[in-house]
Amino acid sequence: MSLRAPVAEFIGTFFLCFAGIGAILSNTPAVGGGLGIVGIALAHGLALSIGVATFGGVSGAHFNPAVTIGMFVTKRIAAASAVVYIVAQLLGATVAAAVCKATFPVDAIAAANLGIPLPAAWATPGVVVGLEFVMTFLLMTAIFGAAVDERGKAVKIGGFAIGLAVTFDILAGGAVTGASMNPARSFGPALVQGYWAWHLYYWIAPIAGAVVAAVIYDKVILERQK
Repeated sequence: MSLRAPVAEFIGTFFLCFAGIGAILSNTPAVGGGLGIVGIALAHGLALSIGVATFGGVSGAHFNPAVTIGMFVTKRIAAASAVVYIVAQLLGATVAAAVCKATFPVDAIAAANLGIPLPAAWATPGVVVGLEFVMTFLLMTAIFGAAVDERGKAVKIGGFAIGLAVTFDILAGGAVTGASMNPARSFGPALVQGYWAWHLYYWIAPIAGAVVAAVIYDKVILERQK
């Protein structure tokens, strides 16, 4: 494997995490951006759309270990390449979190815990796992439909559709779980902040949701070439 694909995965994950963390920090009183959940959702969605449009032809634009694992399970990426992708994604997320921590006010970082996706005070582990599973399932379904299925690729709005999937997921579930849908998005700020509460759930649920969606789309919906 050349460096092109992992570098694309690193930069694309940086796109997503820098935009998402920055939007959350900007929404704190210390910065006063007043974006609200709509602005935070749009920041994630727009960044992902741009990343997919930029790097889709280079690496497939996974930017998410759950997506990479879903692609591996459906035999669209080899094991060794999947490991390299995931390492690049985790590095991209970590660097994005480190840049945000170095540039935003300390009060903003403390108020938002560096934008780590975390559940509402009332949310149980079951709620977190269930909702993160559903949101990642929907995201992975959009990825397969828009970027893997030739019928969807013909519409030529893959990046936009995938970004919008993240946007509506955050609007629907962001206030409940933080709407990570992406172990790298959770890992980067958690590592930089040294805060690991709930972290395992944000690996288990997105991976499970992505794998189930990938298998269903691959086995049931995808049209096979004869």
